[in-house]
Amino acid sequence: MSRIVVVEDNPDGRESLRMLLQLFGHQVEVTGDGLQGLRTILGSRPEVALVDIGLPGLNGYQVARRVRDELGPQVFLVAITGYGRPEDRREALDSGFDVHLTKPVDPERLTDLLGAGVPRPLAHRPSAV
Repeated sequence: MSRIVVVEDNPDGRESLRMLLQLFGHQVEVTGDGLQGLRTILGSRPEVALVDIGLPGLNGYQVARRVRDELGPQVFLVAITGYGRPEDRREALDSGFDVHLTKPVDPERLTDLLGAGVPRPLAHRPSAV
């Protein structure tokens, strides 16, 4: 079981991720904007943060950079976004995300990613998935 923060501005998407992750035994906190998401991640220091890119306030790239500046590789950062072009993936990884997943997120892929435990540290070897 991991402690996970979901930062997603779409209420349906946020609730779906929360329910899926809780179903698989994870402890989940959710927020709906970039600034609150950053505060929650920095305050609770979860093992994993699933962060949308197109957020109000701070966008996901800004959130990832600030989390990396403050916490280094302590948090496994997953970009969850509708932006799936190669340049979007590069920007996500360059911003500090460990993994880039395109919406709609395949629940099986997400549970596989989190199921075996979160690899540590990944900041030095990001991947586009």
